Amino acid sequence: MNRVLFIGGKESFLVRVLLKKLQDTGLICEFARWEVDDINSKWNETKLVVVYMEEGEIPKDAALHFLCEKMLEDGVLMIPIGDKDVLRFIKAHVSGDLVYAVYERPIDNTAFVENVIDMFKKLESGEFRKTVLIVDDDPLYLGLVREWLRGTYKVAMANSGLQAIKWLGKNKADLILLDHEMPVTTGPQVLEMLRSDEETKNIPVIFLTGKGDKESVMAVVALKPEGYFLKTIEKDELLAKLNDFFENCK
Repeated sequence: MNRVLFIGGKESFLVRVLLKKLQDTGLICEFARWEVDDINSKWNETKLVVVYMEEGEIPKDAALHFLCEKMLEDGVLMIPIGDKDVLRFIKAHVSGDLVYAVYERPIDNTAFVENVIDMFKKLESGEFRKTVLIVDDDPLYLGLVREWLRGTYKVAMANSGLQAIKWLGKNKADLILLDHEMPVTTGPQVLEMLRSDEETKNIPVIFLTGKGDKESVMAVVALKPEGYFLKTIEKDELLAKLNDFFENCK
């Protein structure tokens, strides 16, 4: 459901015009005031927030904080509309990762609507999804984890450390799930190669390991990855931990 929530001090004539133009494209749109209860009651699977503020209008701290938390939780983007002072305020109080585009008033309504439609096309194609590279020499486990993640993330696979390095030469990953116990080029060796290259040194790495004894776990942790998962981890737990990881990275 492609749902847009407009938020502002009042549902002005200009806001109603924009709402109507978006509704005419088939989008579901609704207006909410800068009140926590109003925003919460009308959230209902919102995919895009359009903040429309009149000159000198500043949202209540509690409402803005609540909105940002909801956007982070649900992966929702924002388009703020206002004068220079309003946009400066938004820039200072809202993470840039949450802002898709910015419009200074007065705006070109047609260009705005086209941009919103383009955003939903990108959303549906998965362009905004995080990319996870899974590196494991076991094709069955590789395929299993890919199936678990593919509905939430863009997923790439490599069946060896060298194949992973080659893939990263042409592509970007937001996270690497790296098998610790691989033959030929081991997980620790791959991590060392990644950390020694300027292009890949900052990519987060979480080890996948089949060994859960204390000595093995301590050996993995000593390599200072971003974390480790035992290969016995179930789908729901893995998805929850990855979601927490990306939330904490924001």
